[in-house]
Amino acid sequence: MARLWVTAVAALLAAAGCSAEEPVADRSPPASSAPAPSSTAPSTTQPAAPTPTPSPTPPPPHPVSLPALMQQDYDGGDLRVGEVLETADAYTRHAVTYRGGGLTISGILNLPAGDGPFPVLILAHGYIDPEVYTTGRGLRREQDYLARQGYAVLHTDYRNHAGSDDDPTNEVRLRLGYTEDVVNAVLAVRSAGLPYLDGERVGLLGRSMGGGVALNTLVVRPGLVDAAVIYASVSSNTVQNFDRWTRGQPGAEELTAEIVEAYGAPETNAAFWRGVSPVTYVDRVTEPVLIHHGTADVTCPIQWAYDTDAALRAAGKDVTLQVYDGEPHAFEARWQASIELTTAFFDQHLAPTSP
Repeated sequence: MARLWVTAVAALLAAAGCSAEEPVADRSPPASSAPAPSSTAPSTTQPAAPTPTPSPTPPPPHPVSLPALMQQDYDGGDLRVGEVLETADAYTRHAVTYRGGGLTISGILNLPAGDGPFPVLILAHGYIDPEVYTTGRGLRREQDYLARQGYAVLHTDYRNHAGSDDDPTNEVRLRLGYTEDVVNAVLAVRSAGLPYLDGERVGLLGRSMGGGVALNTLVVRPGLVDAAVIYASVSSNTVQNFDRWTRGQPGAEELTAEIVEAYGAPETNAAFWRGVSPVTYVDRVTEPVLIHHGTADVTCPIQWAYDTDAALRAAGKDVTLQVYDGEPHAFEARWQASIELTTAFFDQHLAPTSP
């Protein structure tokens, strides 16, 4: 009896034209009273069309994060070289402004004597209280020396400094606006079309807080510059900077509360703090990097340089760490050696391209 039933099912399947891959709506034996289907009647049952499953859309990055800056459109331009502030024997010092992100940012440009075009170095200064800051105040030794070596030196003031426009959200946004200002400074140089600036050869130098700004720039816009030098930098882990200069510091209680309320403390929202730390994204760096740091630096501990160097090396990047025994944060006895090494580094990586 079982063999007869299997034979009957097989005959029904063959008559309906079904294959093993097609869906079968009812696999139970037919009722004895149901008539057998005609072998000549076409099947009117169509297999259900598969419903496509869309790929999940990744959530947008936190608006205060390096990934958000990676996705941002930048419009740096309108570089205006203004009045002469100083005339030295080897260069002239000009006031400059440029535009980006709806803001006007001020700065200075040291322009070497001669016709050019000169390779350009963008300088990102360390922390100076905006209340006392004056245009071009940071990195004066570097500004002077590098201009004498034939580099056009553009020192950005950043937003909220000197003649730049104000951005009242910048502190709570962990000063990420400074990174935007540096990216836009490079773009302004590259798009300026000024005959004495070589927009195809641009390097970046940052010191202390500006070192962190430089690291942010490298991970946000890989390939934007040709090489970068970092002096006595803050940590590439933003939690360490937050703990050293903000959380628990006298006078910073209100700012600390605002930041923690907005994003959570590092202990409760580790994902946010990873997203604002350049060390998280060092795999994106494409430029050669030279790091200078002194062992006697009590502002930015030497361990921070070791950690950043190790992270870049682990990611297979072209990084050189120069350690200066006994040098403090500002560099003293070994500054000349460091700036000569810096110049050689930029000479190597910003050399003119052979025709």
